[in-house]
Amino acid sequence: MSTETPPADLQREGSDSTTEKVLARDKKRYGDALFNGISVSSALMIFVILAAVATFLTSQAIPAVTREPDHTGLQGVEAAGGFWQWVLPLAFGTVWSAVLAMAMAVPISIGIALYLSHYAPRRVARTFGYIIDLLAAIPSVVFGLWGVMVLAPALDPFYRWLNDNLSWIYFFNAWVPYGDGGDLRPNLAAGGQNMLTAALVLALMVVPIITALAREVFLQTPRLHEEASLALGATRWEMIRQTVLPFGTPGVISASMLGLGRALGETMAVAMILPGKVLISFKLITFDNPNTIAAYIAQNFPEAEGMGNHQLIAAGLVLFIITLAVNMVARAIINSRREFSGAN
Repeated sequence: MSTETPPADLQREGSDSTTEKVLARDKKRYGDALFNGISVSSALMIFVILAAVATFLTSQAIPAVTREPDHTGLQGVEAAGGFWQWVLPLAFGTVWSAVLAMAMAVPISIGIALYLSHYAPRRVARTFGYIIDLLAAIPSVVFGLWGVMVLAPALDPFYRWLNDNLSWIYFFNAWVPYGDGGDLRPNLAAGGQNMLTAALVLALMVVPIITALAREVFLQTPRLHEEASLALGATRWEMIRQTVLPFGTPGVISASMLGLGRALGETMAVAMILPGKVLISFKLITFDNPNTIAAYIAQNFPEAEGMGNHQLIAAGLVLFIITLAVNMVARAIINSRREFSGAN
């Protein structure tokens, strides 16, 4: 049996085709390697930035924690008796204001997100979606101005009514003793500028963030799950409770943690509304309000020098640790609920 040798031009074409495939494959590999390097570098950049911030805060905070305050330190630290006695009330005020804001913002945000995703007509949902995105883009200083000039004066009569009629509730009790006769007088914040007003403004600031993210999560609920629930005779609310909320729980938690991070680190709005002090108090409408770390830093950093700078940076380190801990807890919660989201 004889074999015929292909013509030379066919051999050349086959060789050229093989060479082109090899070059194309090598080019593709170079592109993959380049893209992989860029992706890895971008991911590592996050850790580099985080480590750089943590290193700066730690190095600058060490003098405030290890040394005795001197004449260049903050008066508040000296009056409190030390750094930790000064910063712990500020940390309390930061967490307390954020918790109050989240207690008001999360239920409202979930309700709005459910309405826009499963109840509202498409045109209405689209319009409200634009409004929510616009609210999320408003600068915090605008919220602060609105809170000081509009919301606080409008709520001042209501706060007086709370103190007169519901002062048996600890949070709304602003009566303080004066004189030797045991008489009481109201110690209400002037013009309604108190912790409750600050928490309300913070809640309004985080509602758009939580709502926008929760709405997108609810819209990702598998249509087959919803239709199966309705086919079994469930009402719309029962369908939402059985399918939408379980599916969206991890996303809602993530959105809430983002909102909590915004509330914990908010500066200008709180600094403009809250005439805070370095103290621990759960009362909401009194003049003696706890301050927050971010607001205190903004109020005192321009005049700080020497040890005062180190003390403020150390307070910033405490806020950094609080925020980091909140995000770690949120990630742990989401991982524990991965049966709803399919996360790994």
